[in-house]
Amino acid sequence: MKKTIGIQIGPDSFVDEGIEKTLNLLQQRGAINTLYLSTFSYDRGITGRQIPGRPFPDHGAQVSDESYFHGGNYATPHPKFYAKTAMKGERFRAPDFGKLDIVAEVLPAAKKRGMKVICSIQDGFNYPADVPFVKEMAEVDLHGRQGGAMCFFQPDVREFWKAVATDLSSSYNIDGVLLFNERNGPLLNAIGVSHAQGIDSAKVTCFCEHHQRAAREHGIDFERAKEGYRKLNQYVQNSLNAIRPTDGYYVEFSRLLLEYPEIMAYNQLFDLGKHQVLKDVYTAVKAVRKNLEVGFHIEHTNSFNPLYRASRSYEELATMADFLKVVVYNNCGGERYRSFIRNITSTVFRDVPPTEVMRINNHLLNYTNEAALDELPMAGLSPDYVMRETQRAKAGVKRKAQILPGIDVNIPTGANSRKASPDDTYQATLAAFKGGADGVILSRKYSEMMLANLDAAGRAIRDAEKL
Repeated sequence: MKKTIGIQIGPDSFVDEGIEKTLNLLQQRGAINTLYLSTFSYDRGITGRQIPGRPFPDHGAQVSDESYFHGGNYATPHPKFYAKTAMKGERFRAPDFGKLDIVAEVLPAAKKRGMKVICSIQDGFNYPADVPFVKEMAEVDLHGRQGGAMCFFQPDVREFWKAVATDLSSSYNIDGVLLFNERNGPLLNAIGVSHAQGIDSAKVTCFCEHHQRAAREHGIDFERAKEGYRKLNQYVQNSLNAIRPTDGYYVEFSRLLLEYPEIMAYNQLFDLGKHQVLKDVYTAVKAVRKNLEVGFHIEHTNSFNPLYRASRSYEELATMADFLKVVVYNNCGGERYRSFIRNITSTVFRDVPPTEVMRINNHLLNYTNEAALDELPMAGLSPDYVMRETQRAKAGVKRKAQILPGIDVNIPTGANSRKASPDDTYQATLAAFKGGADGVILSRKYSEMMLANLDAAGRAIRDAEKL
């Protein structure tokens, strides 16, 4: 089977550099045969130009997009697909480029070259204030305040994501859909076990009426769950202020989970709602055409957080996807891994030196020969990490889905953190194939990649064919 060589790319790149010119470059220099076209997103991670304040790459417009960036649907919404939801699709049309329909423009040119087009859809938590209906569908935190994301158990939300996927699959001759969703459950958010968050346990979600109904339907005592999360919030706040429980931080955390099993049950309920959206999208797309590909982005937290890993079964995910884009970003992975260790040693493992927690975590995760904690940001994670994570995912899906590792190509990092070199890109890309990858997806987006790194990825892809 021909391997998928993909790249994530937003509409801005085609507008700035031209469709034909960009496709030529991607094929010739990166050996790209599949476009993961950012079609619905409000997030600068997969669309827009370079993140403001970062150095521009050696192609594209050398100016920020701050004057126009908004996000939304960069394709044309067709009203009939949104009849069952109050969140009418036309109201989410991205205003960034007027009436430009990026799918309609790029698709014919890509098909002519034998390139696949997969539309990327992203459910995020940073919707602009002027996006209609989002406030009505918003999650609710412990104190009754609205959050920045939409509740999975709000009926209109589920219908909306099905509508977006069905619209794109029915209205365009695309090859499939890739769904992004990087939201964590309330337990994980409360104790700060992500790589890219502060710790604010009072803002965990969701405690809205729809979540309450879902809890009741699944036999979870909503009031007990809410009380448990209030006590968890107090525990976290005490930990952050070095107010040590008599029996230590870990024991007190464990005691909370034993006293309030509803804490874990409610976290699993969140995951159930999230996975239901994944299933909805898969079913909706396959109902249009069975040969359309459906994939899910598996966030970086899955790579270095054992608790998160335990809640995500690759074998289960493979039953509702044709491919999984598994994040194995190695250069930015160094600072992200250190951030995770620092978060978790501010709460549950505050009694344990961070270097010891990392040492144990490395054993648990099957990491070898990675840099010391304080050296991680500048060192990044190794190509061996990329290979091992690819092997783990391949073994996990048991041949039920393809594994397409996401390769770090100039993902922005902090001022004192590693910056991807062409050799880094070459080694990481080659390592993915050594791990048995069915292909790769160069990430996060073309508009932040240096061309020398794209060349290096292309060279590794061609060299991998000889393995």
